[in-house]
Amino acid sequence: MASLIEKAAQRLEQLRQAGADIPDTPEAPPAAAARPPVAMPRPTQSLRPQSSSKVVQLDLDALTEAGFVTPKAQRSLTAEQFRVIKRPLLANAMGKGAAPVTHGNRIMITSALAGEGKTFTAINLAVSIAMELDHTVLLVDADVSRPSVMKTLGLPSGRGLMDLLVGNETEMSEVLLRTNIDKLTLLPSGTPHARATELLASDAMSTLVEEMGHRYPERIIIFDSPPLLMTTESRVLATHMGQIVMVVQAGQTQRAQVRHALEAIENCPIKLMVLNQVREEERNSYGYGYGYGTEAPAEANTTA
Repeated sequence: MASLIEKAAQRLEQLRQAGADIPDTPEAPPAAAARPPVAMPRPTQSLRPQSSSKVVQLDLDALTEAGFVTPKAQRSLTAEQFRVIKRPLLANAMGKGAAPVTHGNRIMITSALAGEGKTFTAINLAVSIAMELDHTVLLVDADVSRPSVMKTLGLPSGRGLMDLLVGNETEMSEVLLRTNIDKLTLLPSGTPHARATELLASDAMSTLVEEMGHRYPERIIIFDSPPLLMTTESRVLATHMGQIVMVVQAGQTQRAQVRHALEAIENCPIKLMVLNQVREEERNSYGYGYGYGTEAPAEANTTA
């Protein structure tokens, strides 16, 4: 059966033959060229949904019972001691010290040997600073060989610092842990890696630390580091720091060990020492186990 177009053409021809004045039929327009598919603009950011930091609950009662600084124990002896310890660190971090300190908001807590109380000091210092009105705190478990911050706080381990450095598309927001202590955030050590030292010395670490330090200018970043005389990671980590706090166990750590540990630190302008586990009769003029001694180097917070 003829199509409608063919029938219409036949009808026009019949009308012309009958003498009807029919204008010439315009040529049919050429078939429209096939349009190329419209190129959609590429997204400038990953299409993965941006996840917010996970919130974890610290057992504040258990931490208070264990002698840690917590919002529930603001007037404890330990809390008072760390109020003294943090003051010069904050002054240096905020440019209010005797001289400007480059990267002063990056503070590494370390020791010469294991078991001297560096993790205890790092956690207490972080919580004490978090209780300030004008600062937020990021506590980084950078003891990647023997991480202990999460265990000490009663939290499970998970992805963290090492995963960010490996660059396996992990976003920082995916590994940061916000706590029920206002202004305190945690970054776990992450998945163990055989080349931890190289990763800590890499450009990726430099970029990551810069990002941590500049994203929030009021943020203090505290790194719980490995002991200086037991691993190479801490020496590499120290190159990124503006201040280093070295914890010394009273009556245990030898002066030669302290001296060698300090000599292992390169390119950090501020080095302070905190004497830990001081016996009652040996406490300094502040009356604290943590504080500023003024005699032997192993008992003093010294600036170099």
